[in-house]
Amino acid sequence: MNAEKVAFITCVNSDYWYDECTLYLRSLNVPAGMSVEIIPVRNAAAMTAGYNSAMKNSDAKYKIYLHQDTLVVNKNLIADLLKIFADETIGMVGVIGCVNLPATGVWWDGLRTFGRVLHACEPESVVDSECAEPEGDFQEVEAADGLFLATQYDLPWREDLFDGWHLYDSSQCMEFQRASYRVVVPNQRADFWCIHCPKEKPLDPKYRRYQKIFLREYGGELNPEV
Repeated sequence: MNAEKVAFITCVNSDYWYDECTLYLRSLNVPAGMSVEIIPVRNAAAMTAGYNSAMKNSDAKYKIYLHQDTLVVNKNLIADLLKIFADETIGMVGVIGCVNLPATGVWWDGLRTFGRVLHACEPESVVDSECAEPEGDFQEVEAADGLFLATQYDLPWREDLFDGWHLYDSSQCMEFQRASYRVVVPNQRADFWCIHCPKEKPLDPKYRRYQKIFLREYGGELNPEV
């Protein structure tokens, strides 16, 4: 793996949003000695399949998987991630998540959520989705949201189980913990790292199917807080 390279990987079905996403990525400060590659994945059968394909074709040690409608506004993102990843026990960094997954397996149902994302779901409507902030530089979590997930190790995404667009993120967090790596969320008290621009829509009925798959695979490993 090339420890001096960062890859930004995105499954793309909207050039409008991806163009906006890459505009922000190309504005990031790149530390001396580091290089960046931006990898779009088009026509992916599932998020896991798209991510696995890109992961296998990039030698970057540091890979950042983000949604096409995620705008990275922290210009020092790469340096901040390298500082966190200096701890080799940390395998993944997200921007929002929960300490312990609840019995539902859905991270936002958790009792202790950490992190921060600016949500711009509708024109002229911006919501600062701020949960608790870590006391130090980061907070260890059990699951983080897939809008932004950065890794320093390559582990296969479970496309054998998640052949769609839901719960792939929490699954990958669990896979990292199975491999004895920690998942963390950074302290964003000074400023948020990302703007997320998802369109408001009802929960996809297929979500429940993947929720059942997730609980069947990982339910025995959860320690819900009550």
